[in-house]
Amino acid sequence: MWSKVGVANKKVPTVVGRRTIRTYGGLKDEDRIFTNLYLDGKGGSPYLDGALKRGDWYMTKELIEMGPDWIIDQIKISGLRGRGGAGFPSGLKWSFMPKVSDGRPNYVVINADEGEPGTCKDREIIRADPHKLIEGTLIAGRAMRAKAAYIYVRGEFYRETEVLQRAIDECYKAGYLGKNVCGSDFDFDIYIHRGMGAYICGEETSLIESLEGKPGKPRLKPPFPANAGIFGCPTTVTNVETVAVAPTILRRGGAWFAGFGKPRNSGTKLFCISGHVNEPCTVEEEMSIPLRELLEKHCGGVRGGWDNLLGVVPGGSSVPVLPKHLCDDAVMDFDSLKDLKSGLGTAAVIVMDKSVDIIRAIARFSEFYAHESCGQCTPCREGSPWLHHVMQRMVTGDANVEEIDMLEQLAAQIEGHTICALGDAAAWPVQGLIRHFKPEMVDRIKQFQEKKRTEQLETRDAQIRREMEEQDRHREIFN
Repeated sequence: MWSKVGVANKKVPTVVGRRTIRTYGGLKDEDRIFTNLYLDGKGGSPYLDGALKRGDWYMTKELIEMGPDWIIDQIKISGLRGRGGAGFPSGLKWSFMPKVSDGRPNYVVINADEGEPGTCKDREIIRADPHKLIEGTLIAGRAMRAKAAYIYVRGEFYRETEVLQRAIDECYKAGYLGKNVCGSDFDFDIYIHRGMGAYICGEETSLIESLEGKPGKPRLKPPFPANAGIFGCPTTVTNVETVAVAPTILRRGGAWFAGFGKPRNSGTKLFCISGHVNEPCTVEEEMSIPLRELLEKHCGGVRGGWDNLLGVVPGGSSVPVLPKHLCDDAVMDFDSLKDLKSGLGTAAVIVMDKSVDIIRAIARFSEFYAHESCGQCTPCREGSPWLHHVMQRMVTGDANVEEIDMLEQLAAQIEGHTICALGDAAAWPVQGLIRHFKPEMVDRIKQFQEKKRTEQLETRDAQIRREMEEQDRHREIFN
């Protein structure tokens, strides 16, 4: 709204015949929201002095005084979808909170648990750009008429929590938090709560249970948190990256953010790229960037070249793997990856080259989800360990070909039959493996069976030889 930058700096459209084809990617530096991810000296300190130089806390009082309805309208116009994995429209979610209090206070809870394997974006925001998170939390609190927020940080993020607490202390001292924040008539407090590393606490109601001092187990819905969340009060749980981009959206206008990416997949996004690339990194790029361009531009390409690619997990370990032939034209946004029967998730891109035993890799995912199940729902409690046990046999091939279909049926019986999405997360990697790499599984089983038959024949031949040698010895004795 107040920025000199009014529109997104898009790529130059490509003209094919009479059609103009919009291309995506190539985000310009002036359009980056997170400019200090690497603490490389260019962005400056993660603390208040550096944040002010990067434009944080600019006209925050004016943003607050625009009121909740204006803030939510701008977030809706921007097309921002949740960056924690589900991709639910953020403006719509924020609007669910009560507009008139019934006497109970409203709360905002920031999910900084980040337990999804392969994901490392929220950690970088907290470590290097904590004031974007704090200002974004304040803006979200104003939009939802909340008086306080809790930031639930993964317990392993010890140093990151120290940085965040110092940044919060700076804000209280500067008048950006507490009574009459930024000189307005709005009061707002932020508290940090450290988790204990349980993956299940990334689910919003499990996180709320943990905040209340209870075991982290999902709640049945309804009631939804917007009606009865933490301490029985209206609550919205949202992701670190989701709220961290909100102040920039408001300053530049929702239409600016909506100018990036395909329709329904707006904005910029942090991508965490790991695995078999030459330069693993966390990078901010435009939504809908082609996967191949993302890897080759920012990571130096796949180790050994693009033709050495086996597959990519595009959104963290819970989404199905994509084989190379789908990666060739894959586009990194919610809807495009859904069409490929995978998902953007947290945009944690795990790259695997042809040196990877894909069956063993997915079996390791299954082990993780079996370990992290809270045990509340029978399909997940019983099904995820069974998935793991069967996958362990698939790694060696000690199975029958018919068991592949049984494994697929088991995954289908877990998917969609649990209170939270952990059951889905356990099922989807296995389903993706069977969908795209079933021939490899069949070959592994046949190789094991052939080896077993060979060993059995060798054992039988050895037994026959021993028996014949024994008979020869007996003849020599009696003769």
